[in-house]
Amino acid sequence: MREVLPELLEWWRAGETVGMGTVVATFRSAPRPAGASMLVGPQGTAVGSVSGGCVEGAVYELATEVGEAGTPVLQRYGISDDDAFAVGLTCGGILDVYVEKVNQETFPELGAIAEDLEAGRPVAVATVVEHPDPAWLGRRMLIHPGEQSSVSLGSRRADDAVRDDALGLLASGHSGTLTYGPDGERRGEGMRVFVWAFAPKPRMLVFGAIDFAAAVARVGSFLGYHVTVCDARPVFATNTRFPEADEVVVDWPHRYLAAEQEGGRIDNRTVLCVLTHDPKFDVPLLEVALRLPEVGYVGAMGSRRTHDDRMDRLKEAGLTAEELDRLSSPIGLDLGARTPEETAISVAAEIISFTWGGSGQRLAETDGTIHHHDA
Repeated sequence: MREVLPELLEWWRAGETVGMGTVVATFRSAPRPAGASMLVGPQGTAVGSVSGGCVEGAVYELATEVGEAGTPVLQRYGISDDDAFAVGLTCGGILDVYVEKVNQETFPELGAIAEDLEAGRPVAVATVVEHPDPAWLGRRMLIHPGEQSSVSLGSRRADDAVRDDALGLLASGHSGTLTYGPDGERRGEGMRVFVWAFAPKPRMLVFGAIDFAAAVARVGSFLGYHVTVCDARPVFATNTRFPEADEVVVDWPHRYLAAEQEGGRIDNRTVLCVLTHDPKFDVPLLEVALRLPEVGYVGAMGSRRTHDDRMDRLKEAGLTAEELDRLSSPIGLDLGARTPEETAISVAAEIISFTWGGSGQRLAETDGTIHHHDA
């Protein structure tokens, strides 16, 4: 929903009614992840996508109907559907799409969700998308860390189970569908609850105010990261040189990273790109980075010779073999990159591969599923 939220909010605030289809579960080679949404607004305006084009026509028609009738529908599209090829989902994947009517009456919490996102506060939105009792369908609960919800899905047991599991999804920054018994029984079936996990953007920390850093910051922003560029040299670390970064910090890299860790602003979604390739900067920085209890990725730029020298210095500093194994160096995948922009794509490709478990090989040389899914 995040990608269509501006348009959804505009219509919602204007008192309009919108039909919204959301991917709540995917199987096999589904083209869009859980949480992707498509809107059908006033005068039939379409915004967003649930399948990259495969089933948009079918979802458009269903969202139009639901927007008028008001009764939510959970629809499956895929190879198990006799009409799969008719609606165009020929990739071999399966999508479960929840289609609902959205306006100020059916979704009064939308304004509060937007405020949370604007303020950078994590919030999970749990919606009952399937239940044997039609009265439960569409019930919604907002979940914030450290707070109790004032709204119930229908029973204390269900509320407690969904809250606990939704907080886990929120911590990882992933949306997904949870399955329970009709009253929230963990070993049962019958109730499915979709959880939108609206965590703050994951962080990309880029160390070294060089031309390669500007390109990496640009690609990181494109990928949805909150990008920070840090360098100890004020003449180079300027907003003018890094317009794509969310913030530019003048500080010694190792000192800044240690402070961010102590402040609880580093998590397992954070990626660190060490582009300084100068021992006086990157060795103290990597001493801190490779000992962090939680971090998603640590990569360091440099030639083979720089890498060997750096590893020797880190070993002398007392880092263990296990800690050194966390380092991706030289940074990036072997794409033959030469320019800063090409190198940034190489770095981004490695981060994506590392995050989702991809091999980095050409797809034409691999078998099996194309889309990797988080465990």
